[in-house]
Amino acid sequence: MTLKLLGMCGSLRAGSWNRKLMHEAARRFGAAEFVAGDLRVPLYDGDAEDAEGIPPQVQRLAEQVAAANAVLLVTPEYNQSPAGVMKNALDWISRVEGNPWRDKPVAMMSAAAGRAGGARAQYMLRLWMIPFRPWVIPGPEVMVAGAAKEFDAEGRLTSDRYATALDELMAQLRQATEARRT
Repeated sequence: MTLKLLGMCGSLRAGSWNRKLMHEAARRFGAAEFVAGDLRVPLYDGDAEDAEGIPPQVQRLAEQVAAANAVLLVTPEYNQSPAGVMKNALDWISRVEGNPWRDKPVAMMSAAAGRAGGARAQYMLRLWMIPFRPWVIPGPEVMVAGAAKEFDAEGRLTSDRYATALDELMAQLRQATEARRT
């Protein structure tokens, strides 16, 4: 059976560094059916949820998390935090029946213009995930600093330092994923 890998990118821009990093991670993960989740969901509003229920696009995203064998969470750092669209998607997913995150292997990474590569955003994202109880791969941490200079025209990492760390992270994610399939 083919592994299913879901990517959730906190940047909505098609050409974002984080989107490039997500696709590079999926490529380095190896053989798998890859799906990029769409985080373009309405802002969470408890009144709207009470009146209309879970929006279809949120239900679809939650079902993608549930169906995936592993998930990539990739976020830029905006004002020392992960992207708001990521938090909004996580908040909505927490409202669906069950917990699609429970024991799910998850790898986190970030790319940013600054020298820390999105470190603060990634640490905060780890905290956001605690209530869901996924299996977050502890490392190596992939935080691509000065991201504008770290990708080639095809969206591939150009630095051995980041490529090596990403390879190791994806190997750890694959190992955790395969261990949970048996």
